[in-house]
Amino acid sequence: MLSTVLACCIAVATTGPRLLWPRGADTTFLDGLECAPVPRARNTVALTALTQAELSAPTTIVAEGVCTLRSTRLTMSTFLIRHPDATFLVDPAICAGVHQRVLPELPFPLPLVVGPDSPVRGLSEVLAAHDLTGNDIDFVLPTHLHWDHVAGLYELPGLVPIRVPAVEYNWAMTGSRAPLGVARGPLRGRAFDLYELDGPPVLTFARSHDLFGDGSVLIVDLAGHTPGSVGVLLAVDDGSRVLLAGDAVWSTLQIDLLREKSPLLGELVDTDRNRAFEAIHRLHALPAEIEVIPGHDHAAVTARTAR
Repeated sequence: MLSTVLACCIAVATTGPRLLWPRGADTTFLDGLECAPVPRARNTVALTALTQAELSAPTTIVAEGVCTLRSTRLTMSTFLIRHPDATFLVDPAICAGVHQRVLPELPFPLPLVVGPDSPVRGLSEVLAAHDLTGNDIDFVLPTHLHWDHVAGLYELPGLVPIRVPAVEYNWAMTGSRAPLGVARGPLRGRAFDLYELDGPPVLTFARSHDLFGDGSVLIVDLAGHTPGSVGVLLAVDDGSRVLLAGDAVWSTLQIDLLREKSPLLGELVDTDRNRAFEAIHRLHALPAEIEVIPGHDHAAVTARTAR
């Protein structure tokens, strides 16, 4: 509790100055980034965005240094992926009753800040809208293990494995206390399938992992928000290349402007602010044809849903 209070005090103290003087882009790092080729995809996947809840936040909190009184609409969403060999979920986000089942695990005042608006659509409900149940899901692939990216596990069979980098598992599941932002309830008793980012650079990302060995689902390194945060690069059956970026950024506005999350929340939820800022640079330097969908970006998720 003391560490949470101290982190909150630091976040509040550093937010004011950053409203006027946001952290500037690291032009040396940006100029040094190289864009490695993307392996040819021998298969494609179907991608469906499943919106489960909505909330909003002041835009000045989402992207530091943006001086406005406006708010940014955010979403909590699950991404359904159909590959010829498996049906899986990227970020099984929310369960029914999340305010009672999951948020109480988080230390005060975090539940008051990050809780979604009601109503919330549980994972079973959004899957049923596509004639699926939890038994149809072969595995889940969280971009990281914060509560709002795994709470839907409560509505999946216990045998559905969770695929995460080993470093992410060790950070979230070892130690006497869960890290800030992690609720261990949905994760307890689950089977974890740990992997390493042992593949070559892809685009602006230093490491990768080819999930099926066919170039259709490439996991790339986006560490910083959490130690094992990843992005999921998909070869979609409509011909597009889509990067599901998790919480490396909350909005594409951060990518466009090269801005961190405001310290008011960023200092609490980003485990390594320097690496998180590097990740934003990597996203900013991507080729224009890569469609980036941050996990909470309402506009980006909605645009994909409408396709």
